[in-house]
Amino acid sequence: MEEFDVVVIGGGPAGETVAGRCADGGLSVALVERELVGGECSYWGCVPSKTLIRPGDVVAAARRVPGAAEAVTGSIDAAAALARRDYMTSGWDDSGQLPWLEEHGIELVRGTGRLDGERRVLASPGDRMLSARRAVVLATGTRPSLPPVPGLAEAHPWDNRDVTAAKEVPGRFLVLGGGAVGVEMAQAFRRLGAEEVSVVEVAPRLLAREEPFAGEEVRAALESEGVDVVVGASVARVLRPSTHGPVTLELADGTSLTGDELLVAAGRRPATDELGLETVGLTPGRPVEVDDALRAVGIEGSWLHAIGDCTGLAALTHLGKYHGRVAGDVILGRETRDRASRDVVPRVTFTDPQVCAVGLTEADARARGIGVRTVSYGTGDVAGAYTQGNGISGTSMLVVDADRGVLVGATFTGPGVQELLHSATVAIMAAVPLTDLWHAVPSFPTISEVWLRLLEAYGL
Repeated sequence: MEEFDVVVIGGGPAGETVAGRCADGGLSVALVERELVGGECSYWGCVPSKTLIRPGDVVAAARRVPGAAEAVTGSIDAAAALARRDYMTSGWDDSGQLPWLEEHGIELVRGTGRLDGERRVLASPGDRMLSARRAVVLATGTRPSLPPVPGLAEAHPWDNRDVTAAKEVPGRFLVLGGGAVGVEMAQAFRRLGAEEVSVVEVAPRLLAREEPFAGEEVRAALESEGVDVVVGASVARVLRPSTHGPVTLELADGTSLTGDELLVAAGRRPATDELGLETVGLTPGRPVEVDDALRAVGIEGSWLHAIGDCTGLAALTHLGKYHGRVAGDVILGRETRDRASRDVVPRVTFTDPQVCAVGLTEADARARGIGVRTVSYGTGDVAGAYTQGNGISGTSMLVVDADRGVLVGATFTGPGVQELLHSATVAIMAAVPLTDLWHAVPSFPTISEVWLRLLEAYGL
């Protein structure tokens, strides 16, 4: 039995953050990781996907600017883009991450960690038994879900790891799922040179969890670039006679789509199946329910914490890192609580136009019984947008609790508008009255002037 103050299972961004926080606070920490330190985000998620998106964004931005547009005379070098992706993932080698662990005095345990009763973690191979004097933290993330469609599993579809690690751009690319991963990769691969791209979504619109206008604007942008978008669709079956041959989606309405590769981006599930939850009275395969101190609900002694995607809260890297900071402080005995995970979650879909949102949608707010008033303004209808080039468009929308006079949600769409989001996040988290926000003067000429226009449209 090896004893530590804290044992963390999962070395992704959330696990690294809580391990570092606890170690910096003077606790002994063991970090158990079965794959690569840095996790999904660094090697198969955020970093490689945004690296693949970037070339298309830069070219599209240049084409909007007279003078710069004339300089864009060729096509994107897909091989160079893929090589850059390899560089950004360090060739899927995590050796560059290890010095940080050493600097913070964190012991890395290579292997699969699972609970083995109260305060104990078994790491395999090697059967190392780790005991936690103060806390065990679960930070195991999620895994892709595969819908129960006949023939889908046998078709060997791509998941998020396959698409971000692709060695070449398929000529015909099918995407099943119109959420963030699906639409981002559809547009990225179209811009990287895929001749035919189709997106199939079962919901009546893309990005179904965001404001309706966001999905419609993304759909219009995709279709303008030659991407075929099918919404409200039901897939009857998938056919792929040869493992590396063409794959066909047969839809319930009798139509079919054929591609060289099929990406399934239809959701994810918590990676808790083999975590040993049953040894402490919890249910394997389900999210680990936590309280606002990120302690697992139903566990006596307050020794078990869960953070990041495996909690079933918003599956986003930045939220997982926030969880790591909160849980670390709780374990260190500091007074803090999670105040963001349920009401103030910022999220960005890195399409062109981007969809940047935080807090509640209008529908969410009304479902909670909030007296809602919304206000919208064209993202491209301010002087700062005109300086960015021609054809800058999008929508900026605020969701206001009219009784309290504060924001509870905001959405911004348009090219490269992600930096507008944090100001909205601060306003919602701090419950800043709109009458005070009116005195926060935006710089001219910037797109952030849309804040002033929104408040004026509200009547201030």
